Amino acid sequence: MPDSIVKANNLTRRFGDFTAVDHLNFEVGAGEIVGYLGPNGCGKTTTIRMLLGLLEPSEGSASVLGFDAFKQTEEVRSRSGYMSQKFALYDDLTVWENLAFYGGVYGVREKKKIEETLSLVGLTGRNSELTRGLSAGWRQRLALAIALVHQPKLLFLDEPTSGVDPVARREFWDLIYQLATNGVTIFITTHYMDEAEYCNRVGLMRNGKLLAFDKPSSLKTTTLKGQAWNVTADSLLDTLECLNQMNEVVQTSLLGDLVHVNTKPGAIKKNQLESRLSEKGISGVHIAASEITLEDVFMSLTQKS
Repeated sequence: MPDSIVKANNLTRRFGDFTAVDHLNFEVGAGEIVGYLGPNGCGKTTTIRMLLGLLEPSEGSASVLGFDAFKQTEEVRSRSGYMSQKFALYDDLTVWENLAFYGGVYGVREKKKIEETLSLVGLTGRNSELTRGLSAGWRQRLALAIALVHQPKLLFLDEPTSGVDPVARREFWDLIYQLATNGVTIFITTHYMDEAEYCNRVGLMRNGKLLAFDKPSSLKTTTLKGQAWNVTADSLLDTLECLNQMNEVVQTSLLGDLVHVNTKPGAIKKNQLESRLSEKGISGVHIAASEITLEDVFMSLTQKS
């Protein structure tokens, strides 16, 4: 692994009797895009707040960019960028005024640096637009610009694509790739499982616990050893019920107009699965081999935990 930019050692945070983050251990290498995935309330934001020194841990330690995250907080924050879930933008200010204001907080006052940051996120030409008039996607870009204006080497993005359309999400990830190519380490939280495919490594969180931390491809091959299938039929609910009664089936999920199925290694073939469903009175059955997804991995790890 490249030099570690972030190290968490038994990182824990409790709020009274509630454990929000439970003994986390992981490292983030230089130049990596690390996705931190899990449902809302699983501890993702609490983790970031501790790594930035905004929240003291109940137990454990962390280092960020070579500094103690809790004893050298100013050093960490001045060298990191943070884009929170709720963008802290001033609606009555223009795009330029917002960026100039936040740049001043970091000591960035050169007009050239502000222009370069606007260009980087694709906001050139929108300098004089009032922030309140921006779409969700453009507000997202402005919030990213604010996190980047002081040219940090580490960027924390807390569910940055929540609430924006699919096109804006894809364009935002293009920006993330560009930043990583330029040497910025990215730590991004999300509850969109498909976004994990864009990451070098992913951490899967549930109820404050880190269930796994590895490359997406490795998680798929080590967590679930069997076969994945997509099944269509005239009655999806009846199909789902029948599949869940089969010993060969590990887990199922409804995906739009089909049922996604994971079966045990070598337990059943396509024609056998079709026959079993037909014998149960399921009509219109069509089965196609599929790929194991990160959502499959997450569901499997959740059941085991």
